[in-house]
Amino acid sequence: MNGVHDVGGMHGFGPVDWDEGPPSLDDWEAAVVAIQGATRRTGLINIDEFRHGIERMAPAHYLGSSYFEHWLDGIARVLVEKGAIDPAALDARTAFFAERPDGAARDALAAAPPATRPSVPHRGYVRPERAPPRFRAGDAVRARTTHPAGHTRLPRYARGRRGVIAAYHGVHVFPDTHAHGLGEQPQPLYSVRFEARELWGESAEPREAVYLDAWEPYLEPA
Repeated sequence: MNGVHDVGGMHGFGPVDWDEGPPSLDDWEAAVVAIQGATRRTGLINIDEFRHGIERMAPAHYLGSSYFEHWLDGIARVLVEKGAIDPAALDARTAFFAERPDGAARDALAAAPPATRPSVPHRGYVRPERAPPRFRAGDAVRARTTHPAGHTRLPRYARGRRGVIAAYHGVHVFPDTHAHGLGEQPQPLYSVRFEARELWGESAEPREAVYLDAWEPYLEPA
């Protein structure tokens, strides 16, 4: 989808803030990481559903919140949609911590916590190859010009642009279907080299390139 998350090539957002040295997490951020891991291990949310949950944040909220706030918002959205948590209970929990930010998590529970779910073995994302890939290294391709309403890993800045297949990664789960309960529908995955000036025009630095991982349905011969 063409959401506020897809900002590659856009201007006006200022410099990228980054910290020197190893990253450190506040307690609440570490809790969010644990929640994300638990929902994936138990099979409640797959990685593509998780990403699409974040993509559907309100634009102003997305731009005004931090990285792990994005995670928390996206996880909550998908869990409510799947009926795993009650939105009224979530609102009550949010109100509790708004009044008592230092309160213990268990104190916010109105009832016993739900029973734990068994962990689901992670199968990874690589799947067997059932047919030869359409493209080979060195083939000229063009990213399709498409504007899907749902999840996609094809960024706007590459759509309609010409590139060259740099490598073939094998067959991988297709995120565009996996995010919407439509099954894995595995597809060949490639690394595609795009010249920077093909993407950004004459304002790009010369002799620079961008390598983009692209599933086969994103590409057509150039």
